[in-house]
Amino acid sequence: MLTITNDQNAELVDIFMGMAQVTRCCRQDVAFCEGVTFHQFMILDAVAKRKELNMADLHKILSVEKSTTTRLVNPLIQKGLLKRDKAQHDSRAATLFLTEDGRKIHQNVSLCLTGFFQKISKNIPEEKRTAVLESINIFINAIKNSAAGYNCCE
Repeated sequence: MLTITNDQNAELVDIFMGMAQVTRCCRQDVAFCEGVTFHQFMILDAVAKRKELNMADLHKILSVEKSTTTRLVNPLIQKGLLKRDKAQHDSRAATLFLTEDGRKIHQNVSLCLTGFFQKISKNIPEEKRTAVLESINIFINAIKNSAAGYNCCE
């Protein structure tokens, strides 16, 4: 059986901390493009991909509590980027739709992010890009699988 050494654990901690530092721009409640935060863009993007999205499905996509989802959605509704209607299948449920302004903002932010990710890609040696992306996806899935129901403080 393969075991992880303390050195490997320390390296994982360093990598995790480094990722937390460099992805900070995506976790702040500060607008980064078109007056939209990264979490708000995630919402716009999820709705854009599906044309309409139930709030219950959005909780799962964002991996946050219902109250947090509502807190993130409300400013987008107030800005006129999203519209919330009662779901047809359940009057207690809500469905989100992009407005015309929401589609424009989503497109503009997508272009902004494309430029950002192109810069990132250029900083990865071309011959290693595929391996890096595969490794990051493996790492993300390992974190998701390990974090489910885990509380390190217990």
